[in-house]
Amino acid sequence: MNAIKISSGNYSVNAELKATRTASTIFQNLPIKGKAQRWGDEIYFTIPIKVELEAEATDKLKVGELGYWPPGHAFCIFFGKTPASKGNEPRAASKVNVFGKLVSVDAGKLRKINDGDEIIIGEA
Repeated sequence: MNAIKISSGNYSVNAELKATRTASTIFQNLPIKGKAQRWGDEIYFTIPIKVELEAEATDKLKVGELGYWPPGHAFCIFFGKTPASKGNEPRAASKVNVFGKLVSVDAGKLRKINDGDEIIIGEA
């Protein structure tokens, strides 16, 4: 199983990748940089990768899961409620390919990442 490191400013967290086409494509294109955007307790940013929606894609996620949103070519980090949530579970705007999970979730630190902050994804 491949692992990645997600960093922004002084904060970094590791994530484990699933054995999916999306995870493999992202891993093969590391390092990746982007500018964070917030949507509730989701951080997302456009990445230079295009992958189609996978059969297991969903809009219902668990805290700490990573998703790839094909319409926006976006890497997404889910760590709490979003504007689309029903209850407390994270929910994407539409289906995403779930390709990994954060090793530990510190929502307090993730909430300190603001729109426009640089995010760097590299090998762990």
